[in-house]
Amino acid sequence: MAMPTDVGAVDLMIGFPSAKAGKRFDFLKPQLRDQESATMATPIAYMFRDNPGQIDEDIDPVEVTLGEMDRHGVAIGLVGLAGEITDRALGEHPDRFKASLEIDPNEIGNAVRRIRKAQAEYDIKAVTTFPAGCNPQVPVSDRRYYPIYQTCVDLDLPILVNAGIAGPRVPSACQDVMHFDQVCYDFPDLRIVMRHGAEPWQELAVKLMLKWPGLYYTTSAFAPKYYPKAIIDYANTRGADKIMYAGYFPMALTLERIFSELSDVPLRDHVWPKFLRDNAMKVLKL
Repeated sequence: MAMPTDVGAVDLMIGFPSAKAGKRFDFLKPQLRDQESATMATPIAYMFRDNPGQIDEDIDPVEVTLGEMDRHGVAIGLVGLAGEITDRALGEHPDRFKASLEIDPNEIGNAVRRIRKAQAEYDIKAVTTFPAGCNPQVPVSDRRYYPIYQTCVDLDLPILVNAGIAGPRVPSACQDVMHFDQVCYDFPDLRIVMRHGAEPWQELAVKLMLKWPGLYYTTSAFAPKYYPKAIIDYANTRGADKIMYAGYFPMALTLERIFSELSDVPLRDHVWPKFLRDNAMKVLKL
C-alpha cells in the first residue's frame, strides 16, 4: 500500500505561477455577491491556507513548475491554454506538458470552433469546463453543452467537467452529479471525467461510474487527506481503472503538500500506478 515514487505521475490539473496570480479568478467577479468574496485574495481563499501561485516578475514560471514536477516525480502535466507562458512551455517541453482547452458553451458555435482550432494547432488532449463558473451558468446536461460533447466525440477527446458543490460562492445546482447520468446516456462514446470532488454526491458519482463505462473521476483541487472515502473504496475495488490523480498547483495547493499527504492514502499496491499514471495515459490517449 506504499505509494511508489518511480511511476512518473501524470498531473491532470497543473499550471504556472505568476506575478499576476491574483487575477486568476477575475472571470468570476461578475457572479460574486457576498462582501467577503470581494475582499479575499481569491474567491476560494476561505478553503485553502496556501497561495503558491504568486512569484516575482523576474522568476521563470515554467522553470518553477518543472522544478516542482521533478522534485515530486510528476512526468507529465496537463496545462490549460492561457497565453504566452503556456505556449512557451508546450513548445520547449513537449514531453512534459500537454494542452487542454477551457470552454464556456454559452457561445456554442464559437466554443466548437475554438476546440477544433486548438486541436489542430496544439494537439490538445482534453477539453475542460466549469459549469458553475460560466456566465450565465450552464448545467452539465444542458443543450448548450451538447455540440461540445459531440465535438469531443468527433475529435476523440475527453472532457473534464467540474462536479459537486463549487468552491467559489456561486450556486452549484448546475454541477449536481445526477446531470452526468443523462449525458452518459445521450453520448455513449464520450469520455467524461468528473473533477473537483463531486461532493456531497460522491457516492452517487461511484454508482454512475459503475453504470457508465465512459465516466471517470479525478482528484483535482482536493488535498489527499480530504479525498472522499467512497472514492478511495471504489478505487480499491471495482474502480481501479476509473480514478485518476490531479493536483491543484499553483492555484491553491503545493505539490509538496499533495505528495506528502498522498503517502497516507490507503490505496492498494496494484491501484497506485493506475491512479498516478496509467489511467490518465489511457483516457487522454497520451
